[in-house]
Amino acid sequence: MKNTAIILAALAAGASLQAEEPASSYSITVDFSYASEYVFRGTKFADESFQPSLEIAKDNWYAGVWASQPIAKSDDPEIEFSDEIDFYVGMGLPLNDTWKVDTGAMLYYYPEIDESSGLDTTTFEGYVGITGTVSVFTPSFYTYYDFTLETWAFQGAVGYSIPLADELSLDLTATLGLVTPDLGDSYAYYGVGAVLPYKLTDNATASLGLQYATNGATGSEDHFFFTAGITMGL
Repeated sequence: MKNTAIILAALAAGASLQAEEPASSYSITVDFSYASEYVFRGTKFADESFQPSLEIAKDNWYAGVWASQPIAKSDDPEIEFSDEIDFYVGMGLPLNDTWKVDTGAMLYYYPEIDESSGLDTTTFEGYVGITGTVSVFTPSFYTYYDFTLETWAFQGAVGYSIPLADELSLDLTATLGLVTPDLGDSYAYYGVGAVLPYKLTDNATASLGLQYATNGATGSEDHFFFTAGITMGL
């Protein structure tokens, strides 16, 4: 469930190492992150979680895997999911020097769900969006459709990065979205975040972040949580 991270990846000082051979230019990026809460589209899915990822990119294509593993089981009876593994592939097509179209697909896998419960162990989602730069801001607009859950999601986000030092910046983000299932009630969600990425080496960045998220569904709660991680290029 990390399409949001993909959208906002340009806001962090992530590191990737390009292969030297001009005929096979590619990048491999790994990330080891911790989140005090796992919140997706304004909804909490787990408490403290370890969230590693691996992405490979070549030319306009990218593919990766992201996982969320709760460090401890949640006491909240409303939280149904635990471990999650997401696989994704996508392509970014430049429109001009500042804007590009991004499209792809993601498979969400929940290995610990009991199929006899009637819940899906996997769902499949496609997405298309546009990302760009307007002055000092980095806006994005995305549409998602989960073919398994038959649910639409629409999300807009904007980021702004403030340099603090040669190796340090403050990356601010704001997100607003709408989830619309074919059956059931729609709800809006929104959030803001602040991340401090610090460049350790040319190929490694450490980051600390503070996030707020919520949604407009009945009985929803406000979620304040922090993140920490290390991103490295291989």
